Amino acid sequence: MGKRVGVLMGGWGEEREISLKTGEAVVAALEARGHSVSRIFAGPGLDRALRSAELDVAFIALHGRMGEDGKVQGLLELMGLPYTGSGVLASALAMNKPMAKKLFRLHNLPTPQGYRVGRSDVSRALELHGDLGFPCVVKPACGGSSVGLSVVREPEALAPAVALACRFGGEALVERMAHGREVTVGILGEEVLGTCEIATPREGFDYDAKYKGGSRYFLPARLSPTRVANVQSLALAAYRALGCRGYGRVDLICSEDENDVILEVNTLPGMTPVSLLPKIAAQKGLDFPVLVERILALATRDEADVAEAPLAAVVPAPVPAVVAQRAVG
Repeated sequence: MGKRVGVLMGGWGEEREISLKTGEAVVAALEARGHSVSRIFAGPGLDRALRSAELDVAFIALHGRMGEDGKVQGLLELMGLPYTGSGVLASALAMNKPMAKKLFRLHNLPTPQGYRVGRSDVSRALELHGDLGFPCVVKPACGGSSVGLSVVREPEALAPAVALACRFGGEALVERMAHGREVTVGILGEEVLGTCEIATPREGFDYDAKYKGGSRYFLPARLSPTRVANVQSLALAAYRALGCRGYGRVDLICSEDENDVILEVNTLPGMTPVSLLPKIAAQKGLDFPVLVERILALATRDEADVAEAPLAAVVPAPVPAVVAQRAVG
């Protein structure tokens, strides 16, 4: 029997357009599977829109800040509404790349050396850089979709790259550049789905390479079976270290000397039929609607065993509602 599903899409940040594409693809897949679907456009009044939609479950199709960082997940927890993907803490940790790196190290998981720089310290970036060397990668400390990412090859380019990254959240992460093949690992529940190797025209899978074409994809990654097993094991360990659940994608660099390192964990990866996780799932025999259905089936809450409060009573001070469009599949 179909469920009443609210697909949360859009949002506040620089990844809004990508989220809308993910959301529409998920809506189409859920309708094809017989669910009653409401489009919930995230923004001021999200709480009212969720309460008025009378949902069984929320499918989070948001990306980046104010969607992937635990804030929306916290609202859904307060409302007692099951949702897809990781919980509040895991989402916040994965989004905060410097904090995630600390946890990786605590679990003895390899990750590139790096440091964080705040907006007020942009002029001191070169001083803080120390002996990290060049080239290095500069990106927002809390961000996704490679927005604000730069590969810096000369000292004089460091401060401008840090300033750019700080435009997205106020803090930058500077990492020693890991050379090798970029590989991403798809995870569904606790199951590794497979690998995808990303070959870009230039080093660094930045926003243009990710969304404006020119990259090539190899499924599975062009690695030996032993190496694939190691990469998949590292990815699952990183996913578990942050406490992730539901689904995710883990990005790594696989060097020629077999020194594999973890870059980051994506708790809400892109979900269009041509996105990386669906590509990996397809190699496992899961077409896009089936993958979406599997993700929906894993929806839960951090406090799923706590008695649910009436949705209308959770947030007493309503603000103008986001329009929720209902489509019945």
